[in-house]
Amino acid sequence: MNDREQLQGYLAAIGTVVIWAGFIVISRLGGKSALTPFDVLALRLGFAALLLLPFVGSLPPGSWTDARLWTLTLSGGVIYGVAVYSGFKFAPASHAGILLPGIQPFLIPLVGWLIMGTRAQRQQLQGLVAIGLGVLCVASPSILHGHWDPAVLLGDLLFLTASVAWAVYSVLAKRWGFSPWVLTRVLAIGSAALYLPVYFLLLPRNLAAAPLSTLILQGLYQGVGTTIVAMLLFLKAVATIGPARMGSMIALVPVLAGVAAAPLLDEPLTPELIAGLVLVSIGAFIAARPAAPAPQG
Repeated sequence: MNDREQLQGYLAAIGTVVIWAGFIVISRLGGKSALTPFDVLALRLGFAALLLLPFVGSLPPGSWTDARLWTLTLSGGVIYGVAVYSGFKFAPASHAGILLPGIQPFLIPLVGWLIMGTRAQRQQLQGLVAIGLGVLCVASPSILHGHWDPAVLLGDLLFLTASVAWAVYSVLAKRWGFSPWVLTRVLAIGSAALYLPVYFLLLPRNLAAAPLSTLILQGLYQGVGTTIVAMLLFLKAVATIGPARMGSMIALVPVLAGVAAAPLLDEPLTPELIAGLVLVSIGAFIAARPAAPAPQG
């Protein structure tokens, strides 16, 4: 690989990190608006499906009858989307940074062990210690003072549910070996086909109460930026600098999102929260490092 390709890979990685950190801030902004969580998910899937629909004809034969792809669609599209946007209605963006990308290095090995029996590597266990300390720092004020905000706790549980759903998606997608471009199209279009009819018929909607600028911002950022652009940048980065380095850079997302939420969303940055964000990011970085080669005898 030449220097130019490596530079492009790192630029793609930086773009991915920025978009994913922005996803947390923009999603919390949507959660604080008049929109329901179901509205935000509908905007995400609607915009993404419309843009990707012209490419549906080039999907491999049998894609729409493959139960594995529908399983991935339910986990990574519908269940993740409902849980994550519901969480943003109750809990701050800094908590999302910790409980979404922050604990993925822990959840993915755990789900991998439960589903496939794969064992976590030493550096993943070391990273887990730092992640656990970070989560404990964030929870320490409530633990010490015995005050738990039920709404924030509900939001955190929803974030954790979304994170588990995404970990299941990640492990199964790797196990079944579908190409990322196939997954991008099926996840967006399949999720829209499953979710939008239920949304229009059964779920509470409040699109009319939000200004047009909010609808456009959520639709474009969620449906285009996060679902399509970030995925393409992520794939470019993984192909050029490798999944381990990309995983290490993703460790920046919790801190960036938490720091950005302070001025943009007027969310407090307490010492405990700052310590938690830093520890979780360090843990995610450690867990994403490539394992050291075994000594040769």
